[in-house]
Amino acid sequence: MEKIKSTDGTEIAFDRIGHGPPVIMVGGAFSWRRWKGFVELAELLSARFTVLNYDRRGRGDSGDTKPYALEHEFEDLQAMISVAGGSAFVWGMSSGGILALEAARAGITIEKIAAYEPPFIVDSSDGVPPDDFVPHVHELIDRGRRSAAVRYFMARVMGMPAAIPWLMSLWPPMWSKLKATAHTLPYEALLIDRYVRGRPLEDAYWASVTTPTLIVSGEKSPEKLRKGAAAIAGILTNAEHRALPGVSHNVKMSVLAPVLVEFFASGRPAAPHPSPRAA
Repeated sequence: MEKIKSTDGTEIAFDRIGHGPPVIMVGGAFSWRRWKGFVELAELLSARFTVLNYDRRGRGDSGDTKPYALEHEFEDLQAMISVAGGSAFVWGMSSGGILALEAARAGITIEKIAAYEPPFIVDSSDGVPPDDFVPHVHELIDRGRRSAAVRYFMARVMGMPAAIPWLMSLWPPMWSKLKATAHTLPYEALLIDRYVRGRPLEDAYWASVTTPTLIVSGEKSPEKLRKGAAAIAGILTNAEHRALPGVSHNVKMSVLAPVLVEFFASGRPAAPHPSPRAA
């Protein structure tokens, strides 16, 4: 484990594996750098890339300076790009994909972005969270009701059938890991709030994002996520959309990895000099 300080002094923890052009991994809701899927993907990419797998603030071994602001997460990503040597590819999972795209919109220079099913909901008929979901998530966490917050977020925000989080809660090893990041669900709620209302995406809002971008979705994923993936790929000026057969939102990393390798390696020379280590 290494650590780097973000602009506001928050320590961001990360692992570094492999050799080659740097790829930074950005997690979505509930994920952290030691999540099995992230470790697997990092290992699969490490033969071609230097993979920087970090804990978003408030998760794992990273700090959590208050008050939270989305802009601080952009600064965290900028700090990781600095660790990588000033230039990097970025892969984001789910809301982590939105974070990467928003960071690019905010002016963070990213060489290429790949995002797996960023949760843009563009059709109100697909079901959207309650109007008060942001304050409700905050309230549950403030009251220390972590399990309730996890169940609510999964069922009412992510749109899972209510029985699924209930069944997951019966397996303590899994449930304890989900509860461990529950206090960051208010951050996730703020990030995705503007994108879950079933409104069309706005061309003008995303016009400044010219970073080469690959939006990936799974053919077995919920239709609303597939619609959102196609919509954001269609509105960005330099993006493509690729649907993977046989996978869902819980993507198989062995299927995803070759797609990322192809995208990140295209038009790229051989590995640069090793990146400097964090202090």
